[in-house]
Amino acid sequence: MRRLHLFELEDQPWFPAAIRNAATDYLRFMLTLGNNYAPAAPLLARALRQAGAERIVDLCSGGGGPWQRLRPALAAQGATPDVVLTDKYPNPAAVALLEAGPAGGHIAYHPGAVDALSVPRELTGLRTMFSAFHHFAPDAARALLRDARRGGVPIAIFETTRRSALSLLLIAVSPLVVFAVIPFVRPFRWRNLLFTYVVPVLPLMVGWDGIVSCLRCYTVDELRDLVGALPQGADYAWEVGEAWGRAPLPVTYLLGLPVRAAGAGGPG
Repeated sequence: MRRLHLFELEDQPWFPAAIRNAATDYLRFMLTLGNNYAPAAPLLARALRQAGAERIVDLCSGGGGPWQRLRPALAAQGATPDVVLTDKYPNPAAVALLEAGPAGGHIAYHPGAVDALSVPRELTGLRTMFSAFHHFAPDAARALLRDARRGGVPIAIFETTRRSALSLLLIAVSPLVVFAVIPFVRPFRWRNLLFTYVVPVLPLMVGWDGIVSCLRCYTVDELRDLVGALPQGADYAWEVGEAWGRAPLPVTYLLGLPVRAAGAGGPG
């Protein structure tokens, strides 16, 4: 199945922010409920230690991503970074929910819009990206990685979706899941019920964007090709692979670390 860079509604600047925020709130709810990114915790903890980083700058954070479960999981691994959430279309209303959770006090949402292709230099730390790298076509993906490589900035990218029949099958039922869970998604908004049960644009959007996300995802071999096309050197190393947890599908990951920080146990 070849990669198809179709359009996602979430990416469109004209798409209503209220529906986009509802979709990212739903995604955060499902990532928290399923703890999909649990296998990322030991990889992130290792990357933080090797890079000597004390802060995570999360790109394309949407409604907050997996941090309600992932930040406490990092603490259990002995890593206690502060997490700065960023997005091109920020959803700051989600911060109150995160601050009330087990990671409260260690997570903040950057107030301004942040383009992952042009990260402000003052946002220093380990860059992360969850369920978002597929939004970038190959040229943009290489530019994003090249920027980290050029600046010697550590970066960690994770995806749970993939181009496979099973992933597409799981996504195909997501509109029905939206109908079932949207009343329990926090922060609660009456308009989310409107966009689900009266004018069902939210289930349709989640289904369409989910299928497109699968078709856009990079395989492990494609990620290796992306980093292989970047300037190489002894000062920076890449690691690409899959990490399995309890979910039926693995987490695909890409780590980039400065070798001066990676040491003998660093990625290769």
